Amino acid sequence: MVPLLLVLLLALVLFGAGFALKALWWIAVIVLAVWLLGFVVRAADGSGRRGRWYRW
Repeated sequence: MVPLLLVLLLALVLFGAGFALKALWWIAVIVLAVWLLGFVVRAADGSGRRGRWYRW
C-alpha cells in the first residue's frame, strides 16, 4: 500500500510541476512580447529623443 501511495504522490508532484512550468513559459512569452512591443513603440515615437521606454 505504501509504494502505491508513493507512486501516486510522485505522479501528483510531477503533474503539478509540469503545469507550473507550462504556466511560467506562457508568462515568459507574454513578457517578451510586451518588451519587444515597447521597442517598436519607442522606435515609432518620432520625437527624436533617444532613451529607454521603461523606467527601471
